[in-house]
Amino acid sequence: MKKINRPYFSLFFTGIFALAILACSQSKPESERSVQQVMDEVITRLYATMNEEELAAIDQQTAMSLFTEADLEVLSTRHWVFDVNVPAVVSVMRSTQQKTLPFWLKPAGFEKTDLEMRNEYHTYEVWQKEFDKGTVELGINGFENFAYHYFVSVAPQNENDRLELSNFIPDDQYVAVLDDGAFIYHDWTELVLQDVPEEMKGQKLLTTIRGRGKESHLIGAFRKTQFPSSAEPDQVLLTWSADPSTSIDIQWRTNISVETGEVKYRVAGTTDEKAVEAEKYVMEDRELMNDRFIHRFTAKIQDLQPGTDYEYLIAPATDWTNACTFSTPETDDSFSFIWFGDVHHKKEFGDLHHKAEAAHPDVHFYSIAGDLVGDGLYRDQWDDLFEFSKNVLCNKPLMNVPGNHDNRLGLGAKMYRDMFSYPANGPDGVPTDQTYSFTYKNTLFLMLDATSSVEAQTDWIENQLANTKATWKIAVFHFPPYNWEEPYPNIQEAWIPLFDKYHVDMVFSGHIHYYMRSKPMRAGEVVDSYNDGTVYIISLGIPGRNQDITDEPYAAVREQDCWLYQHIRIEADKLTYQSVNFDGEVIDSFDIQK
Repeated sequence: MKKINRPYFSLFFTGIFALAILACSQSKPESERSVQQVMDEVITRLYATMNEEELAAIDQQTAMSLFTEADLEVLSTRHWVFDVNVPAVVSVMRSTQQKTLPFWLKPAGFEKTDLEMRNEYHTYEVWQKEFDKGTVELGINGFENFAYHYFVSVAPQNENDRLELSNFIPDDQYVAVLDDGAFIYHDWTELVLQDVPEEMKGQKLLTTIRGRGKESHLIGAFRKTQFPSSAEPDQVLLTWSADPSTSIDIQWRTNISVETGEVKYRVAGTTDEKAVEAEKYVMEDRELMNDRFIHRFTAKIQDLQPGTDYEYLIAPATDWTNACTFSTPETDDSFSFIWFGDVHHKKEFGDLHHKAEAAHPDVHFYSIAGDLVGDGLYRDQWDDLFEFSKNVLCNKPLMNVPGNHDNRLGLGAKMYRDMFSYPANGPDGVPTDQTYSFTYKNTLFLMLDATSSVEAQTDWIENQLANTKATWKIAVFHFPPYNWEEPYPNIQEAWIPLFDKYHVDMVFSGHIHYYMRSKPMRAGEVVDSYNDGTVYIISLGIPGRNQDITDEPYAAVREQDCWLYQHIRIEADKLTYQSVNFDGEVIDSFDIQK
């Protein structure tokens, strides 16, 4: 890559965005400034004053020197805030694996005790301080983005006082009870506490998420994308947010110099052009050194004719010989699609994707069952994914669900949502675009977000299944309810009875890095026919893990050498399934005849 010289970004870049941030924040009193505002200001200033090597060399000492006393006061007091109604003892539990002590902890008056507690992977030391009635202010976890954030418990100084907590920052704070078996991270509720000291049991427990350290990440934070944006539209992607037979969504990106977007389209081979304007939004990855801000565009085309081939151009292009294409489905009940398990933005997946398209040019769309990237908040990884598959994605829709790597460490899947335009028909309690359904010809696709609340989706799933007239029903979600390593009893309890009641034909998942096709299953037991039970399939679009796996009596086929795609053809009442490896060899196949 070409070395980037100082100043790191042009004055134009920093002028538009940085000055707006600085002007807004400087008008606020220090007590109203947030950690995000302070970090935005400092990182914007770094881009204007440091080169690539200097950014990469930031250590704890350098990081501390970047902030004014006022900045450090915000970082010390505005990360985690709440009020106590009586004098209280506040305990901060921090992992002993975190090498650097939060800079504010000792100066704020916290003292290390001899108390400890643990979970399966970490031991937590206990730091305590007494507070008067009023506001408790706590600081950042550090500048190194340690993945296991500290957590907090609170007890009244006088055991006869009734302690109440209020006025939280963040305002969605969950308050639990400190005890053995309590979880501390909302993004990993199975990771629970052990050996809680007896004298601390029963205290009010303030839980968190592992990823909160990203709010103040500086040490080792800065990344580059191999594929930065430009004024030329790229990352052209097709999805559906409405009826696939009469609509298409076209998405792309540019750099921030492009303010408007437009798609021209026409029936293939004709000259009667139509145009639709695109919605634009600004997308930021604060630590992406060479492409912090981009513009993404979404053009939604409606009122298309079923069974028709179309071609389109994204302005300012005018040469129709270079047009991309898409097709609306015929009105019969025959079609095919391809789905992948985890792909993790690997170059190998892009190669596999192109091989699948070459082998099956008639497929109507593609789907990935989560973990599209390794870290869903790193836009450079999304850039990889779109670049490696670009010649497929501009012509065939990509319909996905998020995995745990896309919804990263409890920080949410906003970047995933910003990348894809999907039906806004999901349940309350799950962010739009993460759970949705669509019907393609005679098949209902339930696209479920297993990283969100299972309970929030259960009634919605039943409503979808109870009201469909589709012949085939397919559910796609990341966490496989049956697998050798980490079964999901909550999904088994909440969703599988519905799959049984309404006979969902197939369930596609990933997450566990191997291939498994189950025998037909109903109520957790193997049955004789796929007409009586559901097939559960796990797959992987990149190389698998070679490891010893335990027996699975429900498994019909298992394979650890992955790089697989699954091709499904539906012809009215018949479904034909194949799992194909990187060399084009069919490693598994079966049919279902209704």
